[in-house]
Parts: sequence; structure tokens; C-alpha cells
Amino acid sequence: MSASVRNGEVSFWWQQVGLPTTRRPALPGDTEADVCVVGAGYTGLWTAYHLKERQPELRVVVLESRFAGFGASGRNGGWLTNSVTGGREQYVARHGRDAAIAQQRAMNEAVRAVVDVAAREGIDAGIHLGGELTVARTPAQLARLGAAAAAEQEWPHTDVELLDATALRERIRVADAVGGMWHPHCARLQPARLAHGLALAAERRGVVIHEDSHVEEIRPGSARTRHGVVRAPYVIRATEGFTPTLRGERRTWLPMNSSLIVTEPLPAATWQELGWEGRETLGDLAHVYMYAQRTADDRIAFGGRGVPYRYGSRVDTDGTTQQRTIDGLTALLRQFFPAAADVPVAHAWSGVLGVPRDWSATVGLDRTTGLGWAGGYVGTGVTATYLAGRTLADLVLAHDTELTRLPWVGHRTRRWEVEPLRWIAVQALYGAYRAADRAEARGRATTSPLARIADRISGR
Repeated sequence: MSASVRNGEVSFWWQQVGLPTTRRPALPGDTEADVCVVGAGYTGLWTAYHLKERQPELRVVVLESRFAGFGASGRNGGWLTNSVTGGREQYVARHGRDAAIAQQRAMNEAVRAVVDVAAREGIDAGIHLGGELTVARTPAQLARLGAAAAAEQEWPHTDVELLDATALRERIRVADAVGGMWHPHCARLQPARLAHGLALAAERRGVVIHEDSHVEEIRPGSARTRHGVVRAPYVIRATEGFTPTLRGERRTWLPMNSSLIVTEPLPAATWQELGWEGRETLGDLAHVYMYAQRTADDRIAFGGRGVPYRYGSRVDTDGTTQQRTIDGLTALLRQFFPAAADVPVAHAWSGVLGVPRDWSATVGLDRTTGLGWAGGYVGTGVTATYLAGRTLADLVLAHDTELTRLPWVGHRTRRWEVEPLRWIAVQALYGAYRAADRAEARGRATTSPLARIADRISGR
């Protein structure tokens, strides 16, 4: 059945919107700006939007290799969630507990802010604020779930609720689920609609977006493309998983692949069997974890890791996904939802996300060079990009705010290892995680030592 699945073509989300038939004009030649933003994904668009909102007279130019929202912003799982990339604990040793709490509070507020801006700008992205559900399906996952809930409840602004199997079934019926955890700070959305609407909102404020303008190199004061050079006092790198395509940046962040499938719409009778009336986003506590949403048109979008990394930090072009990944995700979806086993899979696609060596997101601006950056969200970018864009706007405008004092501002991490070491390491790590999941699926009651070793080596 999966052989007839529509594959790639950027993403299902973009096929719903309609791929742009006419692109915005490419950079026509050398030009000058006050701020040049490289990348028209969420990070770049939010940065440009907030700069013009705060200082309308600024000349803000955005350069995009393909079209606005082509990358992860138009391909992700549609989770607008409050997760702090890398966890709050990383900030305690360097900045103190209060700083970690401030980061969490800012992420909570960002969730609500995206919802509010979308409403204000008339962006119909199918947003539903239903919270986030995490389920456990094995004894080892249940043990991790209890530990995770207890740890979360020690922090303010997390608002988690632990659910036993009965309470979970009242929300959603996942096969073999033995417990769950829910928090309210997450919304489901259609990511390409958000990217498309955000680009239009930025343009209404006077932002100039040049598509088909691949930036080959960023230097202090300039961004170079084959069409010309944009010179600006501030140049912001907002390229996330595509950062390795820039000269000198191949080892800055690792482009991790993630893949999704989406079903045809499910009939009402199937939804009655499944529940999911709250339309929460859904994840699990496997080491090679899944993520899912009930879409606005009543499909199931279901994602996870396929081929996690391509040798040499190569990135894809149109989201084409290997057949074995499609088959694996399809099988897992049907394990979770046997009632939906006869519903065909309609579309599969993949994309890349940026992974720093310490798995911690960052935003910053070097005032001596005028070079700014944000990214390394490791899959939490739908919300973190909004916060990063607001923060970059404050940094460029030299505003001292609560956002510019958050602990992720200015964070630096070491570069990834050279090849073939990083390819070997990623393959070994995910091999260990998959082996750990298999052992736990056979009934192991505690977390596999393989996963603990892999976590330690990977820096997670």
C-alpha cells in the first residue's frame, strides 16, 4: 500500500497550501540594508517581522535559497510547544535556577504569543491549543514517564499532569498505553500555513524578501550570493539545518533528518474509537521517539527518525523519503492506532533540523562584527523561533530587555567532529537507541544501559 504514497514534493503541508508557482524576485544585484537576514524560515521571518514592528524605518532584507518556508518551517510536525531545548538543568550550573525558570516562562509566553499574532495577522494555520500528551507503552517507558513528571513538577510554569492508563484512555486510545503525561502549553498547527502567512505579514511591514537567492558566504557586513552582495551593518544567520551549506559552517550544527507520513482523512466512526477529541499533540518516551497530531482536516500526521544523518552533513532538496522509512512509520502508526490500520497513507516527506554538539539552542549577536545567529532547536523550533526572532530584534536595536538576558543568549558550543567520525558516531548512537527500544519492547522494566551510554556520548 505504501508504494503508492506521494513522496517528497517538499511536504504535505505545502501541497495543501499550494507550492509557489511564482517566486519572489531574486536579489537583482548588489544592494545595501540596515539588517540582512539569511534564511526565510520561521527564525528569519520572525526576526524581520519584529525588527520592522519596533523600528519601521529600518531597511530589512531577507535572502532565501528557495522560497519562504521551504525548510523545516514548512515540513515540521506542527508542535507549538514550550519545551526548552536541551532541558532547563543545563542553565542552572552556569546561570542559576532563576535564569532557567525565566527561560521556561519565556517559552510558555511564546506559545501564546504565536497564537495571538496569527489571529491578529489573519493567518489561518489551523491552530488548536490542546496541550501536549506523552504516552508510555512499555514498563521502562512508564518508569521514565513517572520520573519525568516528578522532575517537571519541581519547576514552576510546567503545569504537568500525570495520567494513569484509565485517565489516558479518556483522552486518547493508544494501543498498549500504560500511562501518560499532559501539559497545557502546546498547540497543534499547520506549519506551512504559518510560514506562508508570516512571510506576507512581514512584507506588509516593508520587509523585502528575495527568493532563489542562495547565500554562499556570510562575512561581517555582507552576505554573498551569485546574484550579488547585500551589505549591512548587521547580518543574521537564520539557516538552522541548512547551516552546513554555508562556507565555513559545515561542522557548526549537524543536520538531523526527521520524516513524517500523513494519512487520508479518517472517518467519524474511527475517530469515535480513537478519541483524541482534545486534539493534543502526541509523543512517546521511546529513545527513537515518535510525534503526531490530529490535523485540522482529521488526518493523522505521524513522524519520527528515518535515516538520521547523511554523510558529510548533506541536506535534501525536496523531502523525498526512503521507502523503508515510510514502511517503518506506517507500521508504527498502525501499532499505535489499530483502528486506523485500513486508512491509507497519503503522503511522506522529510526535512532537516539543526543539532548543536551539546543539543542546546542558542541566539546571539556579536556587536564587534555585526554577525547574529539563532538556531540549534533540535525539533522545538516552532515556538523557539518566535522567541529567537524577538530576542534578535532587541539585540540588533541594542535594547536591554528580559529577553536579551535569558540564559540561551550568547551560548556557544564546540563544533562537531570531522568526517567520518560524526557519521560513524550518529549511526552508532541511533543503532544503540533502536536496540534499547527493542529490548524494552520485549519487557525490560528499566531503561536499557545502551540508551544511557548513548545519551552520555551524544551529550544529550
